[in-house]
Amino acid sequence: MTKIDIISGFLGAGKTTLIKKLVKDCFKNEKIVIIENEFGEIGIDGGFLKDSGINITEMNSGCICCSLVGDFTKALAEVEKEFSPDRIIIEPSGVGKLSDVISAVKQTESDTLQLNSYTAVVDAKKCKMYHKNFGEFFNNQIENAKTVILSHTNALSEEKLTIATDIINELNKTALVVTTDWNELSGKQLLNAIEEGTHQIKHLSCEHHHHDEHCDCGCHDHNHGHHHHADEIFESIAIQTVKEYTEEKLQAIFEGLDEMGNILRAKGIVKCECGKWLHFDYIPSEYNVRVGASDVTGKICVIGTKSDAEKIKALF
Repeated sequence: MTKIDIISGFLGAGKTTLIKKLVKDCFKNEKIVIIENEFGEIGIDGGFLKDSGINITEMNSGCICCSLVGDFTKALAEVEKEFSPDRIIIEPSGVGKLSDVISAVKQTESDTLQLNSYTAVVDAKKCKMYHKNFGEFFNNQIENAKTVILSHTNALSEEKLTIATDIINELNKTALVVTTDWNELSGKQLLNAIEEGTHQIKHLSCEHHHHDEHCDCGCHDHNHGHHHHADEIFESIAIQTVKEYTEEKLQAIFEGLDEMGNILRAKGIVKCECGKWLHFDYIPSEYNVRVGASDVTGKICVIGTKSDAEKIKALF
């Protein structure tokens, strides 16, 4: 029997980080296949995960809620036939709708292929802002999850954590909500929460205050009662580049993205002037740069609303 686990989450929530933790801590003795759907023209996360020795199928055909069912049914059949895995992990696009992913998977269930879990990863610091501005996409993931795992809770004030959990409980009264900082939890604890929903994990509050984030995206009317496709709301700018960067140059670029005010996510794999390759993740006011595996060329993907593609390309 092949288990299928869906790990969803809005842009920059930390899906890939969670999958890496689960793979490292829990799946060493399992044959795992990860299937991704990228919103945009260039697949990035496959490069982030290739060092794990896991087979990855990237589907770059666009919005997951528009094109998933046809592509995905075929992909699942091919994966099961070619690899006979113990477990398939599905990482949907950050702007995909979890309800559509669950529906697509259920259409493929058989005696040997079974939906095991469906989880939403939610950035606790940005939960209120994303709930207000991108309700149709953000809320759908929470509403349909069996387990909701909050990310970025480290040193978050109890007040702000309560705001996030109140939003989640309003949207989904039955989901198990994991609020403890991931660094305090083992992959096994997280997997138990994902699979069983029986390990209620309490938050150890810390008194550290953050200011509320604001999003000037012009999408306030995309909350309740509207039904949009992701490509109606979000733009994806894909860049292939042979340029070489340093961490300092990337930092300056991230500061430029912050000033635009409508960029939600950026990620990429680029060559460093030192000869190594740099992998980066960006969400507003936060970024991470690290040395990673090389790729065939530099790849960058930027996702935002009402984005100026030429201005963004000029930054890079």
